[in-house]
Amino acid sequence: MFDLTEEQLMMRDTIRKIAIEKIAPRASEIDETDTYPKDIEEILRDQGILKLLIPERYGGLSGDITTACIVVEEINKVSGGVSMIAYVCYATTLLMLLSSDRQQEKYFPLMAKDKLMSLCLTEPHAGSDSAGIKSKAVPQDSYYRIDGTKCFITQGAVVDYHFAFAVTGPGKGSKGISAFIVEKDFPGVSLGKNENKMGMRGISASEIIFDNALVPVENRVGDEGQGFKVVMKAFDKIRPIIASQALGIAQGAYDYALDYSKNRMAFGQPISQFQGIQFKLADMVTSIEAARGLVYKATHLIDQGVEDVTVYASMAKYFASETAMKVTTDAVQILGGYGYVKDHPVERMMRDAKCTQIIEGTSEIQQTIIAKKILSGQATI
Repeated sequence: MFDLTEEQLMMRDTIRKIAIEKIAPRASEIDETDTYPKDIEEILRDQGILKLLIPERYGGLSGDITTACIVVEEINKVSGGVSMIAYVCYATTLLMLLSSDRQQEKYFPLMAKDKLMSLCLTEPHAGSDSAGIKSKAVPQDSYYRIDGTKCFITQGAVVDYHFAFAVTGPGKGSKGISAFIVEKDFPGVSLGKNENKMGMRGISASEIIFDNALVPVENRVGDEGQGFKVVMKAFDKIRPIIASQALGIAQGAYDYALDYSKNRMAFGQPISQFQGIQFKLADMVTSIEAARGLVYKATHLIDQGVEDVTVYASMAKYFASETAMKVTTDAVQILGGYGYVKDHPVERMMRDAKCTQIIEGTSEIQQTIIAKKILSGQATI
C-alpha cells in the first residue's frame, strides 16, 4: 500500500476506534431492525468524518479521496450499512464540487453542519443505462417543472437535498440530461416506498417522486445538457470509494473467518490445520491485498491530479467487489453451519458484499468500460 501521511494515519486510527467501539456492537441490531442509526450519524459528524471532502472555506476538512477510502474501508470491516452514511456524503460532495461557486456557498456550509444530500439518478427503467432516464424538466419562467420517479435512492428517506438528473433536451440522449439541486421541501417533491433490501440494511433505498416539482433555475448545475457529463466525471472518483466498501467487507469477513478457524476444533485439531481451509485463507488474503493495491492505486492517481483515471477506477471497483463476494462466501463456508446463521456476522457481510457488485455501475458495466479503454488505446497498463 502507498505510504500514508500522518493525517491519514490519525484519521484511520480515529475511525477504527469508532468502528470497533461504537459501530460493531450495533451492527447486527441495525441490520436486523433495518432502522436508521441517527446516533451513529451524529458520532461520525462530530468527528468531522461526514464533511471530510468539503472544502475548508465552507466548514469542511478539504480531505482527499485516499483518506475517504480509508474511512470507508474501516467502517465496512464491521458494518456495510453504516458505511453508506459516509459514502453518500462523499459521493454527493464530489458532485457538488462540480457546481457553481454560488451553489457551493449556499449548500456546502449546511452540509458541513448537519444536512444530507442524495445522488438521485436511477429510475425504474434506467439503472446501468443512466443515459436512458425519462424524468423531464421543463422550463417555466424562473423555474423548472420536473416530473418523474427515481428509485433505489440511497439515504433518500433521510436526506435534505437531492442531486437529481432529468431530461431537458428530449431526443438528445445523454446530451439532453441536466443536473439539479432539489430540496426535499420544494413543491411537488415527495418520498415513495422504501425498499426491503437484502443487505446494507438500516440505510434506506427509496423512491423519490417528482410531480410537477418546482425547482428554481438557479438550482440547475451547469448548463443544460451537461448533467450526464457531470455525473460521469464524478463517477471516476466515486467508484474507488465503492471499491473501498468492498475491500473493507472482505477484510472484515477474512479476519473473522481466520480467527474462527484457529479456535474451531474438528477431528482433534483446529480447522485451520486442514489444508482445505488453509487454501481458502490463502486465496482470501491474496485477493484482498490485490484489491487493496488497485483501490489505492486509483486513489493515488486521483489525488495526484491525473486527468483520466477511468480505467483504474473501474478496475478497482470491479475487482474489489468480486473479491468481496468471493471472500464472504468462503468465510461462510469456513464457519459451516454457524456461517449460515445470524449469530455470526459473515452471513450479513455476504449480503452486504452483493450490493458492491451492483451499485454505481454493475461488474458487467465495469468490464465494458475497461475493455473499451484498452481496445481504444486510451489505457496503457
